[in-house]
Amino acid sequence: MWGGENLTEAQTYIALTDQEFLRESVAVVEAARQRNVSLRILGSLAIYAHSVHVPECITVFHRLGRVEEGKPLFTDLDLAGYAKQGRFISGLFKDLQFKSDDVVNGFFGDRRLIYYEGTGKFHVDVFLDKLEFSHDVLFGSKPGDGRLELDFPTITLADIVLEKLQIHQIARKDLVDLIILFLGHDLRGGEAPDIELIDDEYLCEVLGDDWGFWHEALQNIEKTRQLLHSFEQSGRLDEDQFGRVRDRLADFERLLHATPKTRKWEKRSRAGTAKPWYREVEEVVR
Repeated sequence: MWGGENLTEAQTYIALTDQEFLRESVAVVEAARQRNVSLRILGSLAIYAHSVHVPECITVFHRLGRVEEGKPLFTDLDLAGYAKQGRFISGLFKDLQFKSDDVVNGFFGDRRLIYYEGTGKFHVDVFLDKLEFSHDVLFGSKPGDGRLELDFPTITLADIVLEKLQIHQIARKDLVDLIILFLGHDLRGGEAPDIELIDDEYLCEVLGDDWGFWHEALQNIEKTRQLLHSFEQSGRLDEDQFGRVRDRLADFERLLHATPKTRKWEKRSRAGTAKPWYREVEEVVR
């Protein structure tokens, strides 16, 4: 999608502790809020931010390790914003003394922006309006009236789930992220809105309209379940932790099968896997 050329110079980053990285990341998002600019944390750091009130999840996060044991959990910051606020986002990072990646930002500035922290601690990816990888995760395009306004300082738990489930060639670290998310958070299940519950109704609405994304999600739920079993068998998750994640994944899977599907979903389902159901992705090389 972005092209496989080496558009940026190699960067070396300073390892920060989890708490330091979260603190610096929240400071960026808070600075944006002070300017009425919508920026929200994505990915594994968003899961971590939603888990700090559940110490068990943080402990398990480190026990399982995202990449390999003993390595920092986070090395870069992924954010979501709105394209209509692009020049304000650029102004924010300039004032925060971040260096702009002029090549990438010049080529892809309507969809993605990259900045480097001034002292070399980390780099920042800002995705505008949506994540556009194996499948699309949409945040909206109207500042003040999009999905970014539903939570702070992160995107919603449901959007984090979609962010992970859309990956066609999902990596171990993303499966670990899903395990931690479901360990610390239950499905909303018709309860009143709560930012610490996963909005399964929204997930079913999105996936029930897109057969390819729905199919990908089910495959990745199964891969998550397989890794979950291996962690339980190796003693890295106890019986209660294993059962909690297993049951929540099973509940989610049942909902995905049971939810009514749109005509668009039904029409695409007829071709099944006989035609590609995902987008080939080429990442910008940093």
